[in-house]
Formats: sequence, C-alpha cells, structure tokens
Amino acid sequence: MIEVKNLVKKYGDHTAVNNLSFTIEPGKIYGFLGPNGAGKSTTMNMITGYLAATEGQVIINGHDIYEEPEEAKKCIGYLPEIPPLYMDMTPGEYLRFAAELKKIKKSDREDQVQRVMRMTGIVEMEHRLIKNLSKGYKQRVGLAQAILGFPEIIILDEPTVGLDPKQIIEIREVIKKLGKDHTVILSTHIMQEVSAVCDEVLIIAKGELVARDTPDNLGKHVEGSNTIEVLCSAPDYKVKAILNKMSKIKKYEVFHATEEQCTKAVITTGPDYDVREDLFYACAAAKCPILGMQSSTMSLEDVFIKVTGGRKE
Repeated sequence: MIEVKNLVKKYGDHTAVNNLSFTIEPGKIYGFLGPNGAGKSTTMNMITGYLAATEGQVIINGHDIYEEPEEAKKCIGYLPEIPPLYMDMTPGEYLRFAAELKKIKKSDREDQVQRVMRMTGIVEMEHRLIKNLSKGYKQRVGLAQAILGFPEIIILDEPTVGLDPKQIIEIREVIKKLGKDHTVILSTHIMQEVSAVCDEVLIIAKGELVARDTPDNLGKHVEGSNTIEVLCSAPDYKVKAILNKMSKIKKYEVFHATEEQCTKAVITTGPDYDVREDLFYACAAAKCPILGMQSSTMSLEDVFIKVTGGRKE
C-alpha cells in the first residue's frame, strides 16, 4: 500500500530523516512513534506530498507521490497535527468545500458529509462557526475532513490531542472501525492509545527506524527474552524438578509464596518461545496445580525509552 524507500530530508547541515525505508500493508492500523524532533511529522508530510524529500521515493498504491501527485493523493486522507480549518466557516460549509476540493461526485457529497459528521460526532455543531468551537470539536472537524471521500489510506497526526477522556474513547472507536476497511497510520504520544488501537508499531529516532513489531511482541524482542510468573500449589523442590526437565527454559528463580504450601517461579525463555502450554502439561503430569500464571514483558513505555536512547517525549 505504501513503500518508503531510502527517504532523506535535510535542512542545511541538519538531517531530519536519514535513509528511512519501510512498507505499509493494507488493512492494518499502524502506530508511528518517536521522540520530539525524531522526524515523525516530517516523514508524514513527505508521505502525503506536503513536503519534498531531499532523496528517496514514496510510492502510494503504485503511484510515486512526487511524479504522480494527483493520483497518489487520491488514495490519502490526512489530518495534520494542526487541523487546516477555515475559522469563519461552519463545519458543514467546510466539509462541503473539502468534498468539492476532493472531487467527490456532486450526487455523493451531501451523503458523505452527513456520514462523516455522524462518525465524528459533530452533527450538532454543523451550523456553528468553527472559530467558536472548542479545541476538541475543531479536532473532530479536522478528522471528518480526513475521512471524507473514504480514501484507502488515512494518516492521522495526533488525532486525539485536546480531547477529553470520553471524546478520546469515541475517536479511538472511530479509528478502529476505519481500520476494518482502510489502512490507518496514527502518530501519537499516548502509549495506551497505541496498545488499544494499533496492529503494528513503528518507532523512529534521529530520523531512522529503530523498532517495528506488534505492541505485544515489541517488549520481548527488545528485551531478548520472554518472562512468565507462575504460582504453584506445591513445595519448591517439586517445582524445581519440573522446571529442570524443560530444556527450553533459559533460567528460573523460585520463591516461597505468601500462600501456605505454595511456590512462585519466575521463568525466562527466548523471545520466540511461549512456555505456558508446555508448563501446564508438565505441572498437570506431576500433579502440581497451577494457581496463577502471567506474562511479564517490558511495557511499551520502557521499550520506547530503550530503543530511542532514553529520550522521553
């Protein structure tokens, strides 16, 4: 759907994006993360054709964004960090104007405008001036503009900034629904948003891609291991005997639990091995009941700090 090839953006002696390459597949929601100044917004602006690259290519659905800009941009809906709104228009006027700019058929325009207003919860604001709306509603109008025309690719730069908790949940639900029929790229500072919404995460630092995986897999692959905590209703020697027979376990630690006659074990394996099923059957065969089991991997926040060299947002 999107191919970014050796993308470079320089401002004088400063390199904002450094030889960046990645592909975006259809039908997924991607989280785009990076510290301030890492090149996130610059990359998004180059992908959408708002900013020229110093070097490299961006291919959108088979069209080069710089050589075939009109064809490529037909595939994209874009919400910049600061929504491009006309303050003296109403949301209804603005969206009808945007529909005309996007060359949506006249017969479809009103239906689409009403549809995106319902999706983003701005129907009641249709006839108010945009300048009189709250920041949250202005953000919703910008999101409605990005969705208008229902392009194959929707790129959202900080779509929930300025929204209250209830509005954030509502917009996340909109994004999830969009992900069923569209490819969505979402830039955000909110790690919970990535975990709740995104299928894959791309993290960039100093203009380079430093990590890419699902939110669940990022922690264990960056850490290089998978950790499981298990609570067994058995003495420690019995738990140790079970674990010693499991060759794929790298290491383990055993502790006396607060519960009487129980033992807690912290088990470490390789990042690609899930020990839980084998452990269940081994404990069942030894008549060692498992009372609790949970995975313990690095949080997305810890992964972010580690792969970006400790630079927080």
